[in-house]
Amino acid sequence: MAHPAGKGRRLKPNSLLVSRPLRYAAATLLVAAACGGALVVSGRAGQAVSATPDPTASGINGYHATGPEAQLFRTLHEVSNKRLDIANTEIDKVINTYPNFRLAHLIKGDLLLARARPLATVGNAPGAPRDQLEDLRDEARARLARIQHQRPVDLVPRYLVQLQPEQRHALVVDTARSTLYVFENHGGEARYVADYYITIGKNGIDKFKEGDKKTPLGVYHVTGNIPREKLHATYGKASELYGNGALPISYPNEWDRRQGREGFGIWLHGVPFDTYSRPPRASDGCVALTNEDFEVIAKYAKAGVTPVIIAHGVEWASADAAKSLRNDLAQNIERWRRDWESLDTGKYLTHYAASFSAGKADLAQWSEQKHKVNAGKTWIKLKLDQVSVFLYPGRDDLAVVTFNQDYASSNLSNHMRKRQYWIREGGTWRILHEGAA
Repeated sequence: MAHPAGKGRRLKPNSLLVSRPLRYAAATLLVAAACGGALVVSGRAGQAVSATPDPTASGINGYHATGPEAQLFRTLHEVSNKRLDIANTEIDKVINTYPNFRLAHLIKGDLLLARARPLATVGNAPGAPRDQLEDLRDEARARLARIQHQRPVDLVPRYLVQLQPEQRHALVVDTARSTLYVFENHGGEARYVADYYITIGKNGIDKFKEGDKKTPLGVYHVTGNIPREKLHATYGKASELYGNGALPISYPNEWDRRQGREGFGIWLHGVPFDTYSRPPRASDGCVALTNEDFEVIAKYAKAGVTPVIIAHGVEWASADAAKSLRNDLAQNIERWRRDWESLDTGKYLTHYAASFSAGKADLAQWSEQKHKVNAGKTWIKLKLDQVSVFLYPGRDDLAVVTFNQDYASSNLSNHMRKRQYWIREGGTWRILHEGAA
């Protein structure tokens, strides 16, 4: 089971409840207050965000005027213009709205220190708890980057090739940007709705084994919805780590298992009730959101239906590019369907990759079985509907195709939800894996 990071103290409204050393490490964030120039926030990984905040940024791409990042940006804008009284008013608004927002309390401490003396150093206050400072610095960097580097307005994640009608929404997690995007289904095509700050695993991405505290990358689906009450009944007081609830996802998927990836219990979930948000890397592999954001996400999610695509740096594409790939795969799927119906087993099997597997069966075993089964039939009718297509993150040659299959033949009929992985080999799409979804 993946768990979020440990708990901290509850922060009360209108008070600066951070430790004295942490408060006097205020230079960590707001050097601009006394020194002039742009804000620079550097994370433990050496990444830096430099900004002269723009107060108009709060209204773009779904950020509403009262959102925490928009309010932080307004605060920093006033700091950069040396209007500390106004900045202090702005940060008090953040704390009043989000009383457990630790980053806001640290910025409040910066503003208090800036009144006493110039801020000449960055995070060198004696006795400051280094881990806490680094966590808050990382969160500041991630939140500022989310506003500075907005998604391309006219593009969509290239992974969302086709949504089936029942998939009203798709969730795309960008681990590099600490962001979860929500897209809505419009006639099979994705349309942006909103995005949210998120936390991932302590040790980053590319989960491989149980306990590695990493977040997986891939194409998954929501498999359930565990409300707060059920979490409490199952885990007792420990359930507070998950906040308002959890959405389990289908890690490990078929591709993960093929690659030897292990582990379980990867969820989208909330955060402990004594904090507003967690640092960018603070879970044991899950994706964590603020509790209020989780409540919104949970309304979008449908167990067994809603896709969750986790990528490290979302690749964006035009609607035309998605349409071209969708048409290409649709033609290959249709040829596969038609050739299966034809009872020409040799032609049907040309649609399968040399490295194909289904459970314990490889291509040779699959071929032997299909020849034997089809030899006993006089006709086959095959209908496919509710088709979804997702390109795998980090690859342009691997697609996940899921559909309802109505199969009827001279001696057998069945209905199933099927999933295939198609790989492009030498410019031709072929089936790498096939099985029940």
